[in-house]
Amino acid sequence: MRPRLRKIKTALVPIGAGDLEQTALTLAQAIADEVILVGVVPVSSGDSLSAGAQAARQLRKRLLALSSATVHYKSTVIVSETPWMDLRHLIAQDPPDLLVLEWCNGETTCGIPLSSALSSSLCSLAIVRGTKKVTLDRALIAVRGGPHSELAFRISMGLHPQQMDVLHLSLSGATDDAPFKGIRHILNQMPDVNLRTLTTHDVARSIFEESQQYDFVIMGVTAGPSADNSSIGPVASRLLHDSPATVVVVKDRRTIPEGMFDEIAGAEAISILVDKWFAENTFHADEFGDLHQLMALKEQQGSSISLALPALNEEKTVGTVIRAIKKALMDDIPLLDEIVLIDSNSSDRTREIAADMGVPVYIHQELLPELGVRRGKGEALWKSLLVTKGDIIAWIDTDIVNIHPHFVYGIIGPLLLEQNIQFVKGFYQRPLRVGSKMQAGGGGRVTELTARPLLNLFYPELSGVVQPLSGEYAGRRKALEQAVFFSGYGVETGLLIDVFERYGLRAIAQVDLLERIHHNQELEALSKMSFAIIQTVLRKLERRYERSIIEDVNKTMKLIRHANDGYFLEVEEVAERERPPMISLSAYLEQHKK
Repeated sequence: MRPRLRKIKTALVPIGAGDLEQTALTLAQAIADEVILVGVVPVSSGDSLSAGAQAARQLRKRLLALSSATVHYKSTVIVSETPWMDLRHLIAQDPPDLLVLEWCNGETTCGIPLSSALSSSLCSLAIVRGTKKVTLDRALIAVRGGPHSELAFRISMGLHPQQMDVLHLSLSGATDDAPFKGIRHILNQMPDVNLRTLTTHDVARSIFEESQQYDFVIMGVTAGPSADNSSIGPVASRLLHDSPATVVVVKDRRTIPEGMFDEIAGAEAISILVDKWFAENTFHADEFGDLHQLMALKEQQGSSISLALPALNEEKTVGTVIRAIKKALMDDIPLLDEIVLIDSNSSDRTREIAADMGVPVYIHQELLPELGVRRGKGEALWKSLLVTKGDIIAWIDTDIVNIHPHFVYGIIGPLLLEQNIQFVKGFYQRPLRVGSKMQAGGGGRVTELTARPLLNLFYPELSGVVQPLSGEYAGRRKALEQAVFFSGYGVETGLLIDVFERYGLRAIAQVDLLERIHHNQELEALSKMSFAIIQTVLRKLERRYERSIIEDVNKTMKLIRHANDGYFLEVEEVAERERPPMISLSAYLEQHKK
């Protein structure tokens, strides 16, 4: 199942005896996984509550008619002189993510005072004013970078308008535009969102005039040190009263100090960007199970595809891997144009097994000898560009015990499906063997303890990549030949960052490859891997900030050993060295003449 942009989980909509809350219900159904309806019958002060009994019965019938698989209603209808107090108590017992109130004739419906709802921090709030039919051809998000911007973005994206414009309003003469900087950085990476900036001395008038061109307008309530928590603000008030568009005004339940607007706005904007990418660029291998369809896409594009298999002493599994992939993706359906083995000078029968199965074998230490010999998987992957011919190059590890063709066609599929995608990572469940038992969902320790924390810290746009260190990935030659390759364990992290910096987040995709069973490594090997990955990220940061962070002396790792006479240190070099873009080598250009 493909993921989607994360929606509001639960939205609560108070429903009265009339037919005034249709826009609020329509909005809630569009943006929330579950909508909860609460019947509310206000009774005038001094009247008997029993006077509302008939209205309550009619309202229950209406709630039943509105119910569906995703719309539920509370069995008890609120009949009260102070409906907000009763509703507040109900919300406190089971808080929804969002309370959606309808605005009509200058006030919210169901007898709920707007000032009371705005003052509450029990849940986030959306005030809606519109017609029964919410048109979404053109939507406008008006923002200044305040604490309610993220909620406005999330609701807007959940509605999927045909055109989404973001209008940043800046006051004439203002010198501090910090609250919008984080949002601007993210919006620049979202080509389907149109960003405009308007400098004005009258924000309310400017937004009102702009709203004339849109079907749907959304903005946050006034925020700032002088803002009254119970007031919607003059700008939102003007829109709700006079704009011809459907208007939504939102308030995040969190109280955020103004001094943190910049920090919060940037972090929230990052979450929207990553969430959107995760929804749109995360695939499942089953989507590409129709190999005839993949072949048709390949032939339409005139693409050739190579599979390179890096290996070091994998005689137990390499034959099974080659046999399964070769039969399904070359013999039965020629999705692959070639399979090559890139060996790291194995001391077992790995090369002989591959050669006997008709697969060309290369020892990477013997390729480009004039550049010197280096150890490491990254070195093998870099040199595989030299000996392969495909426009698309895929790599999978040769120690996969539960090999299946989807490990290959899964990572190729997005590249054939969407031309803008340059690089595809696989991810999967990784069972961890502990003694004689298998722990489901274990493994990936370096990913979770080193790689993902580093990416979240320094490259938060990549925080949605499930397994940045997976050994199953593919890319377009035109992107890979321009990338810097780290020779060792840092190769996956380095390539991911390189493609992101060169092409942007939308050029990266990931595919769920179900489950991968392989040989788990010892803790010491994982420690060395972490050390190399940290070096890789720091090297990338050095280029970003144009200053040296680590010296050569920091590339030795002091391993703690224990013997009968106590503890001692053993020094081992774990240096992540880089190889230049392959396209910069004359030997490569000669072999791959354009």
